[in-house]
Amino acid sequence: MKRNLVTLFRWSRNLTGHKILMQYLSSTVITGSGCYIPDFIKTNKDFIGHNFYDEDSKALGIDPKIIIEKFKKITGIQERRYASSNVESSCMASIAAQRAIEDAGCDPETIDQIIVAHNFGNVLKNTIQTDVLPALASRVKHTLKIKNPSCVAYDILFGCPGWIQGVIQADAYFKAGIAKKCLVIGTETLSRVLDEYDRDSMIFSDGAGACILEFKNITETESGILGTSIQSHCGDEVGYLNMGKSFCPDADPNIRYIKMKGRKVYEYAMKHVPEAMKICLVKSGVDINQLKKIFIHQANEKMDEAIIKELYKLYGITSVPNNIMPMSIHNLGNSSVATVPTLFDMVKKGLMPEHSLSEGDLILFASVGAGMNINAICYRV
Repeated sequence: MKRNLVTLFRWSRNLTGHKILMQYLSSTVITGSGCYIPDFIKTNKDFIGHNFYDEDSKALGIDPKIIIEKFKKITGIQERRYASSNVESSCMASIAAQRAIEDAGCDPETIDQIIVAHNFGNVLKNTIQTDVLPALASRVKHTLKIKNPSCVAYDILFGCPGWIQGVIQADAYFKAGIAKKCLVIGTETLSRVLDEYDRDSMIFSDGAGACILEFKNITETESGILGTSIQSHCGDEVGYLNMGKSFCPDADPNIRYIKMKGRKVYEYAMKHVPEAMKICLVKSGVDINQLKKIFIHQANEKMDEAIIKELYKLYGITSVPNNIMPMSIHNLGNSSVATVPTLFDMVKKGLMPEHSLSEGDLILFASVGAGMNINAICYRV
């Protein structure tokens, strides 16, 4: 089939036909990846001295040790990473980007677009003030010393699925003939928008992940994006993750922190995420039994496990394959847009010995988050 398509491309004589065929004969490939994991480790024990309140500002009245133990059983989180006070989201993004560029072995001046996914921009330590002027992507381009004015830098806001959305967006630009090489980054410092009196604050962390994407002719590679799916539910779901006042009754009501309706998010994810993942596989022409790995947003261990179980149930399969889902949440926490690219980079570079990737493996990226938004990508390594 591949040989027939190449022959058809060579024999096409119409210029427009050449351009159309080029899109069908090319594939969006990840040629390099990198991540930045902060050095500072905050363990569950560090929360023992916290006073936790509910959303009505009433003390929970439960021993923090019990709260933390229950939290660990549900989320799987034992520790998380926080960025140092002198490190911003754009700093982490730049480091992850540089590592991805080096991994790809590409000239930064040949990058057509820099897409940075985040939710809060740069948040100065102890300020809860968002700084997105200039855009984080512009700061990354400046740090990388890229001079080419045709390298367009911009940010996207799409909740936790932001990095995957950036990859989908780059793929669309490639197919439209607008770009051939993109740098896509997910970066976040959630530790700076947390309400320490809210037990959900223990979930979140900081980090950055990046990748270089290139549009390659199929004569050069068998790898690439096979299909994607995206959904947005913006009815009552729009308030499942938002900014709100501290749970502490004595806190300044004008200062806002990240808030999450945990039960609502769980129910939403269980209902919609498996379906969106299956849609992606169907569009890609891939049977679920062909999957080698599923890289899902590291939101909550129990939720992620339940989502994967429900996905397989949609195919009438009751037993989920062993080692299908790499997990980094135990030690890295939930770093929002950074979880999927960081996890992929770690597995790709052999930093998780129990997991590996080989040429030709079929994998699925998937995420869910504020919006509420869901997306997925089926990819051949």
